[in-house]
Order: sequence, then C-alpha cells, then structure tokens
Amino acid sequence: MPDLVAELAEQARTLAPEDRSRLVDLLLESLHESPLAEVEAAWAKEIERRVAAYERGEVQTFAAEDVFAEARRIAP
Repeated sequence: MPDLVAELAEQARTLAPEDRSRLVDLLLESLHESPLAEVEAAWAKEIERRVAAYERGEVQTFAAEDVFAEARRIAP
C-alpha cells in the first residue's frame, strides 16, 4: 500500500516556494480548526448569557457617548 503522506510531500516539493508556503499555512490552520470552533461556541454561549442578563435588567448599562468620552480621556 503506498504511503499517501509521503506521496503528497513529494508532490508538494515540486510546488513553487509561495505555493508550498500557502499549503503549509492551510495544513496548520486545519490543525487548529477544532479549538477555534470550541472558542466560537464558548463565545456564542457567553453572548447569549450576557443578552439574557441584559434583558432581565441585571446589568448596569452606560451611554455610548459616556463610554467613548472616557476612552478618549484615558487614551487621547
């Protein structure tokens, strides 16, 4: 049975340097997809939690103008 990974590596070596670099980036991204999906799911849950707390009136809110004014004061 042929070694698919070795065959793919051999084919990849024939690519131009820019294409090999792009291939490496794509392969590395594929290794991190699962944790990224987990992070996105956690953020979705956190957003739902915060919206629900807001709708129940459990959070203190601030006017956007006040927030931006404070930000400008802190970091002019």
